[in-house]
Amino acid sequence: MHETQRLDSGWFILFTLFAAFVLTIIPLPAEVEPFRPEWVALAVIYWCMAQPLRVGVGVAWLLGITLDIIQGTLLGQHALGMTLIAFLVVKFHQRIRTFPLWQQLMIVLTLIAIYKLLTLWIMGILGKTPDTWLYWASGLSSMLLWPWLSSILRTKTETK
Repeated sequence: MHETQRLDSGWFILFTLFAAFVLTIIPLPAEVEPFRPEWVALAVIYWCMAQPLRVGVGVAWLLGITLDIIQGTLLGQHALGMTLIAFLVVKFHQRIRTFPLWQQLMIVLTLIAIYKLLTLWIMGILGKTPDTWLYWASGLSSMLLWPWLSSILRTKTETK
């Protein structure tokens, strides 16, 4: 496949990041909302692992700021978490890629937990702590979604 036709080009990366934002803002029923995967964080994890020279800490920070604006949260709240996730994934991307799927699941769960913990810390400072343990449910759903998401993106970006 010619380089301009490759799906891991900048346009495909932008498309997947846009799709992650769309999936993040689509309204869900109140019963299901706590289980919404962290779509943007999953996209950051995948692209920082697959294309660390194209998607890194700076892109993650911009995505986090955009997420703060879209969700109306404190400016920098999501940016801090996305930046930390991107830093860790870029730093260890060669190791993470070689891990078996079950270890990748644990890493994704840990990264999402770090992201959620940073967000919870900032919410605590603002006095807006969540009411239930369901706050952590999105980490579990994100972990369970990882094999499907990474497999689809990997097959779409492989060269023929």
